[in-house]
Amino acid sequence: MSSTRSSRTCRCGTPLCSLGSAVDRRAVLARWEQLVRTPDWSGPPLWLHGDLHPLNLLVDRGELSAVIDFGDICAGDPASDLHAAWMLFDPNERAIFRTAIAADDDTWRRAQGWALALAVAFIEGDERIAGIGRRTLASVMADTP
Repeated sequence: MSSTRSSRTCRCGTPLCSLGSAVDRRAVLARWEQLVRTPDWSGPPLWLHGDLHPLNLLVDRGELSAVIDFGDICAGDPASDLHAAWMLFDPNERAIFRTAIAADDDTWRRAQGWALALAVAFIEGDERIAGIGRRTLASVMADTP
């Protein structure tokens, strides 16, 4: 494993320790190890929202009406925004979404890795954020990488 991937694992494992028995640390780290082996994005940097999660989406009468909070807008790997699929969609909806955006296997695995890392970080937040983290972690762990 490259030193970059090894340091990614260390960064993911550190917050897990503080969660105690709230998560199955061994299972989460095993999934992380699978996902972190995915090849890096080799395409050109693409525009990203950078902070795409349920609290930055406005819904009106059951339909998405706006995306807010563009304070983290940047360019890079599209997988970093696609993590929202595990935050927002059930497995069937995720499959439809993936087909609609034509995500290749590597991009999808990197997105799942982003979802896992953000889920762990969110679990430590206030109750609204922690709830998103718990649901996202459950979605990631239920999916195959």
